[in-house]
Amino acid sequence: MDNKNENLEKKVAPPSFVKLAMRNMVRKGSKSIYHFSITFLVLIGILLLVATLGKPNIPV
Repeated sequence: MDNKNENLEKKVAPPSFVKLAMRNMVRKGSKSIYHFSITFLVLIGILLLVATLGKPNIPV
């Protein structure tokens, strides 16, 4: 019986990075959502800036 318990304990893998990240995000709550939204807005701003500066000027 002890041998079966030892085998079960050995087969348990450590949690993956995705599971740890999800657990951390749930624990932090609104702080994670706040940082995600700031990152999203900055990324959209950079993309709009690059699109505006890289727009070709075609004379009409």
